[in-house]
Amino acid sequence: MPHPLAGQPAPPDVLIDAEALREAYFSRQPDPACAEQQVSFGTSGHRGSSLDGSFNEWHVLAITQAICDRRRQLDIAGPLFLGADTHALSRPATLTALEVLAANGVQVMLAPAGQFTPTPAVSLAILDYNRGREGWARADGIVMTPSHNPPRDGGFKYNPPHGGPADGDITTAIQAAANGYLRQGLKGVLRQDAERALASSNCHEHDFLGSYVAGLEQVIDFELIRSAGLRLGVDPLGGAGVAYWPAIAERYRLPLTVVSREVDPRFAFMTLDRDGKIRMDPSSPWAMRRLTQLRDRFDVAFACDTDHDRHGIVARSTGLMPPNHYLSVAADYLLRHRPGWRAETAIGKTVVTTALIDRVARRLGCPLFEVPVGFKWFAPGLLDGSLGLGCEESAGASLLRRDGRVWTTDKDGIASALLAAEITARTGADPGRYYEALTADLGTPYADRVEGTATREQKARLAGLAGTDLKAEELAGEPVTAVLGQAPGNGAALGGIKVCTAGGWFAARPSGTEDIYKIYAESFRDEAHLQRLLLQARSLVDEALAAA
Repeated sequence: MPHPLAGQPAPPDVLIDAEALREAYFSRQPDPACAEQQVSFGTSGHRGSSLDGSFNEWHVLAITQAICDRRRQLDIAGPLFLGADTHALSRPATLTALEVLAANGVQVMLAPAGQFTPTPAVSLAILDYNRGREGWARADGIVMTPSHNPPRDGGFKYNPPHGGPADGDITTAIQAAANGYLRQGLKGVLRQDAERALASSNCHEHDFLGSYVAGLEQVIDFELIRSAGLRLGVDPLGGAGVAYWPAIAERYRLPLTVVSREVDPRFAFMTLDRDGKIRMDPSSPWAMRRLTQLRDRFDVAFACDTDHDRHGIVARSTGLMPPNHYLSVAADYLLRHRPGWRAETAIGKTVVTTALIDRVARRLGCPLFEVPVGFKWFAPGLLDGSLGLGCEESAGASLLRRDGRVWTTDKDGIASALLAAEITARTGADPGRYYEALTADLGTPYADRVEGTATREQKARLAGLAGTDLKAEELAGEPVTAVLGQAPGNGAALGGIKVCTAGGWFAARPSGTEDIYKIYAESFRDEAHLQRLLLQARSLVDEALAAA
């Protein structure tokens, strides 16, 4: 059940003390013997809170030095693009990283003072710089962000020269090296005073905003949107794109209303999420209450999370769209309206993203590229243009330019949101109506996600399951057609299990940050069938974990 205050304005007692959070960042030293206080890279970098000893100055010093070491090992000598969102810990973490980067002789590219940097703008900057360059001259990047996590959290993401999230080999090596630095009390970490670093020849100003906004016209048909006379609205949710939306509206002469330009590290303007916490999740109906209440003012509206790599779409016809609904619409639309893309261009999705996209791809004769959870799996395909769209059920996606060339290789909430306006302008139906027509032809999916407790040992057991480890011939009254421990698209281990039938599927995987496992399920029959899927899935998973 939702928290009693879910969807309500954040009360004062929920707000963080930003100064106390920053003070703890500098004063608290993590215990390297405590697993919860070690560096741990999940699917989206290292995250934690200074109040818990899991995201402090020592963590950032150690991770940044580990990245500098790896750059030398791989002979990466180009500049490093350094961005940050509006979380309270992002600014101090940026300065800490700059101290280490400058001391190691790394040329750092920063946004102008006081300007925040969305994740897709960092990805684009890396790709633009690296175009035509090979070997040692290439650039990479860091973004200080815990994504849509609560205000008390901080986060650190590393993007290698391909511009997208670092893969497991890279993050495992960085994590091990960083924890080594923590264990030896930061011995070997080089640093320089932040003020000296900012004034040094190693630090350079970069116009992330101007480059990103100017390039968007190669991705989105703004002339079409402008001529349609749509009323558009956006809520940046106090995130890194707060200055980008007015610039987009001005450059492309869009009737776009920015409903709030407020930036507050406490995020006091937010409504509480389902669990009663502040979370800048643009796909949450509770967190998005402010914008959904304005839906009648706009033909289509949208929002992005704090680093603007995730999107939320509000259709006037149906309200806030679940991410799977909009991603299905986006896939179908792009395959029909991007003549500049190669004929063999594929659609990429993670194994827990809706199978409606599978049906879209089959109907239009498009290759499907299904991968484990994590946007890192899409970066190579987006880079070489073989993937037209890469998307995941948590509202993350990126797409190619209209001529089929790479745009960003990390999630891009801004372009994904603006695509909703283009869809509405071209088809005359907002994405909610488009989805209704799509499901009338291909079937309506019913989806849900549940969680269960699991020890570390049980989570490891679940992550290591192979397709042959789960004995299931029948699921919710239908014959099992596949039991997968590896992704069909690239053969990579799922880090869990997926079981499919003709009318539905479930997937189970352990959480990377909590002692729980997650079960995703989807039925193309009805709600009752979905609940049978979830019930049997939990039974099968619990049985498998009992052996741990």
